[in-house]
Amino acid sequence: KLLDSMREGTTRIRDIVKSLRAFSRLDESAIKQVDLHDGIDSTLILLTHRLKASDTLPAVQVRKTYGALPPVECYAGQLNQVFMNILSNAIDALRSDPQLQLPTISITTRHLVPDWVAIHIRDNGPGVPEEVRQRLFDPFFTTKPVGQGTGMGLSISYQVMTDIHQGQLWCDSVLGEGAEFILKLPVRAAT
Repeated sequence: KLLDSMREGTTRIRDIVKSLRAFSRLDESAIKQVDLHDGIDSTLILLTHRLKASDTLPAVQVRKTYGALPPVECYAGQLNQVFMNILSNAIDALRSDPQLQLPTISITTRHLVPDWVAIHIRDNGPGVPEEVRQRLFDPFFTTKPVGQGTGMGLSISYQVMTDIHQGQLWCDSVLGEGAEFILKLPVRAAT
């Protein structure tokens, strides 16, 4: 039993290290063609501990519907940070409603003809009020209490998507029905 437990632990450590390497892409500071699904998956592995059930909250379910995407020319590490910021905020939103029976994040990817891809990250949490949605991408804007976040994650994500990758990022939400972040990226980097 002890040896089995040690093997399981070392396998988990190996998987985490591989995910950290894939997530950060430290060896890739230039624009490269990447599989966006790998970036999303490595981000989810790093967030596994936040998705698990606790004494008072159920586990967050993740549903992936991946389309056939071409490789995308991008700064992979920066794009993975965008995935991390949006998914972390979705988890926070789901955890803010202790009455939610089946907290779920749905991730859908699709190829938009001719040369764009779209990533939809949706949660079934409380949703985002219109007055908050208008400020989501403002620097230092946060809905968290003082001392619990800088409010920079979505602002930086917006900048990475629009300024660096010439893509788009926006949020659709209906109160009581959750929020959906849509990321739209060109397949080829602007030259």
